[in-house]
Amino acid sequence: MSERNPDSRRSTEGWSPPQWTRSQADGIERTPETVAPVIEPPPEDPAADLHIWDTWLLRDRHGEIAEIDGWRVLFSLTAPEELLPGKRHDVAEIRFFYSRNGTEWHGGDRVFEADALGQRQWAGSALYDDGELYLYYTAAGDESADDLNYTQRIAVGHGGRFEADEDGVWSEGPWRHETILEPDGEWYENEDQSRGMIYTFRDPWFFEDPETGETNLLFEANTPVPVDSDRCDGDEAQTEFNGSVGVAASPSGDPLDWELEPPLLDGVCVNQELERPHVVPRDGRYYLFFSSHMHTFSPGLHGFDGLYGFVADSLRGEYEPLNGSGLVVTNPASVPFQAYSWMAFPYRDEILVQSFYNYREFAGDSLDGIADLSEAEQRRRFGGTLSPTLRLDVDGDRTRIHGTLAHWHIPTSEEELPDTDEYRPPDEVGSDDGYVDRVDARMDRHRTVGYLRSNY
Repeated sequence: MSERNPDSRRSTEGWSPPQWTRSQADGIERTPETVAPVIEPPPEDPAADLHIWDTWLLRDRHGEIAEIDGWRVLFSLTAPEELLPGKRHDVAEIRFFYSRNGTEWHGGDRVFEADALGQRQWAGSALYDDGELYLYYTAAGDESADDLNYTQRIAVGHGGRFEADEDGVWSEGPWRHETILEPDGEWYENEDQSRGMIYTFRDPWFFEDPETGETNLLFEANTPVPVDSDRCDGDEAQTEFNGSVGVAASPSGDPLDWELEPPLLDGVCVNQELERPHVVPRDGRYYLFFSSHMHTFSPGLHGFDGLYGFVADSLRGEYEPLNGSGLVVTNPASVPFQAYSWMAFPYRDEILVQSFYNYREFAGDSLDGIADLSEAEQRRRFGGTLSPTLRLDVDGDRTRIHGTLAHWHIPTSEEELPDTDEYRPPDEVGSDDGYVDRVDARMDRHRTVGYLRSNY
């Protein structure tokens, strides 16, 4: 366990976080550098009996992919394959898979057999530290309530361990579960304060700063904005879109000891959800990434389901949007919901981006339209597995998709990837006709507090 220098912590008195501004987000557009290829179903699916979505890798304190006796491990939110895909969030469980070569994956067992917090568990991160395993997750729903609800708090499972032999990896308990963070109502909105379409306090992601040694936990949150606030030029509807990237710090470096600090990035007036935030250090700079949806952009802005990114010279620096607007990866206009929940990680001189295969052969204006299909069609169109891994070129504040790997391909450090400049984006990189008008109409329908159907 490392201990950070107490003098390295930036004073937060009188400090406000960098903002993702409306003028920056107004520049969002599909370009050849940001549009991923159309995804085809994989020839084989190592988890065909499960729906799989948000996924993360087991890493060490330095952000490197960890191994347990030569096995690398990834974690996914899962639900039974026979469940209607749109209902999967209500029963989500964390399962794990393991591989020696980064292409052939096995497993699919639950990490926790019992006693995890919440009515179900949503996304997080996993730390393997000197043989100790810490699985950070979102405890979604109050387990003491009779009805399904959307209370969220950040939790950790620890005390259990992974064992391995030549045949595979398995989880052994007992696991101890505890809540480590809840919103304070000052920097981070609590559920009672929420006026937006979706309430968020979730997606913990462990990060130890390579420059300062500071131990951090990033998460998705919302910034409290009073109804009479002068933010967003007094536009009350825009203030309901108040996503932020939150952060907590561990003064001692203890993975169980956390103190809330002000957000790293503020998306008030721009977007409601800055999901699964994470940082990739590269060339002395800090690349902050998160995912967001088309429908969570503020009135008057028109974004896409995509991976968005910012860069700064320090973790608590002045973040500037990548590619001018923040958009790094999005889906083709013909299949705007084919992938989601992107996770970037370093690989040699490039950055790789993993996501899950969402809905194919669907070009509606909103995922609400999925619910209008027959149950058989909903199941057929849902990928429910890992997408092809994208290869990302990064040069300062510019990025470019320059190639792809197969579904479920997470290369090992010894693997040589081919030199390629042959990637060509889909032909339809621009917005389709009538898109802006349809999005505006859809947003008008969605201005209610709650968990939307569009979280399919």
